[in-house]
Amino acid sequence: MVKRGMAMLLAGAMLLAGAACSKVGSPVASTGILRIALPISPTQLDPLLSQNTNEGFVDGLIFSELVTLDDKGNEVPDLAQVVPTIQNGGISKDGRTITYHLRRNVKWHDGVAFTSADVKFSWQAVLNPDNNVGSRAPYARISSVDTPDPYTVVFHFKRLFAPAIDTIFGESDSPYRIIPKHLLGKYKNINQIPFNAAPVGTGPFKFKQWLRGDRIVLVANPDYFLGPPKLKEIVVKIITDDNTTQAELRSGDVDLGIEINGPTYHALSGAQNLHLVITPAPNWEGMLFNMTRAPLNDPAVRHAIALSLDSAKLSANNEYGTAKVATADLSPFYWAFDSSLAPTSYDPAQAARILDADGWRMGGHGLRMKNGAPLSLQIAYGQGSQVAQNIGVEVQSSLKRLGVGIALKSYSYALLYQAAQDGGIFNGGKFDIAFYAWVSGGDPDNSSQWMCAQVPPAGNNVSRYCSQQMDAAQKLALSTFDRATRKRAYATIEALLLHDAPGVFFFYPNIRYAYNPALQGFAPNGISEGWNAYQWSI
Repeated sequence: MVKRGMAMLLAGAMLLAGAACSKVGSPVASTGILRIALPISPTQLDPLLSQNTNEGFVDGLIFSELVTLDDKGNEVPDLAQVVPTIQNGGISKDGRTITYHLRRNVKWHDGVAFTSADVKFSWQAVLNPDNNVGSRAPYARISSVDTPDPYTVVFHFKRLFAPAIDTIFGESDSPYRIIPKHLLGKYKNINQIPFNAAPVGTGPFKFKQWLRGDRIVLVANPDYFLGPPKLKEIVVKIITDDNTTQAELRSGDVDLGIEINGPTYHALSGAQNLHLVITPAPNWEGMLFNMTRAPLNDPAVRHAIALSLDSAKLSANNEYGTAKVATADLSPFYWAFDSSLAPTSYDPAQAARILDADGWRMGGHGLRMKNGAPLSLQIAYGQGSQVAQNIGVEVQSSLKRLGVGIALKSYSYALLYQAAQDGGIFNGGKFDIAFYAWVSGGDPDNSSQWMCAQVPPAGNNVSRYCSQQMDAAQKLALSTFDRATRKRAYATIEALLLHDAPGVFFFYPNIRYAYNPALQGFAPNGISEGWNAYQWSI
């Protein structure tokens, strides 16, 4: 999701982080080296090819955007000098032209000056059909890009696009950062090039080393345009097992755990040497149905499965009070949240009646049968995730009582989130049901997840859901800056998700962090942890 194209605040109070009250020990001597636990092993470090938030986190330390968000939800300039608005003339009155004035003191990590040509090239790279980017649709809304001088970029849109400021090289649900034309302009595509394993950016930290499956080492960029970082070095330790993450945080071998899960947060609540923080965020967790596969292309089957799952219990058992039961995909973080809608009820008796009426009758071995075929499905989830394993067992048990057979299949996160062109499980549609978590941007725009044309590799519509009503509501939501009109459109969108059930939305998790109290300046905004990484110290 992307933030609204006007310079407006998010629900600022919703973004304030709430620190847990774990005890902390005595201060330690400053090392200047921050060790971070990353729960997914990246496949590459090109910010246009990122497939998940953890790759995006590392990318954000190396590369820069045009506009980002601070910890209060305010839009703040990054590579741009100022945030464009209608008031300051950066956005034209018809909303179709946006002008960025760029900072003049920015250099790539190899010393070459950053210019408007890099921004235009990055836009062209997103649209290049040979590049395995996650979503092109927002960038395809731009008809042309002008670069009248090295420090000015003018985007001309085909029509008004409300979330433009934070979608186009900003804090969207698919955040793309600017890449260097002088290094990458010679390639037909950027999918398999040395740069992806040794990137050169404009961000606060420079790439130093990558030991695959073990760690990524970054060092301070002394020429960073907002000032030299306070840290000397960041060591990103790749720890794909939740229990190992917990152990290393307890022992002090890791200083910061990002996006830790509920059980880990709960287990660390009494740790003497850690601060725990919960940050409200525009996230949801649940499961998606592959709507191109029978019998999940049958809405009766999808509704029956949804009714048989107790989301409140799943949240209580796995989130330990750090999440809210979900209605659909838009959480109370957003001004577009529709409080009049209620979550799908837990009603296994009604679920059974729906399947009976749909011709799925109980047969041998406790499975429902129809036309000689059993109602048996597979759920795909990430290896090493304690929460996914726990929820998988609970879902499997609930659906067994309904007469639905469930097999659980784990995959490495690299394979799970790989691009559709590279055979990824989710993006390639190689699943029946996917345990899925979505970390969004600042605006309620969820078009990349639910529009017909957004099936990967075009977008993020992993469920392959397609509805003309949904498309019409999404187009309305994106076509105006008027918040009241957009809010009505998103109410329709959320109601359609409940009615059509492309997935089951379990809960809205806050983002949880555990860190060494010696770490100063860490101020996550609910969307991006590293927006102010140059200010961190330890």
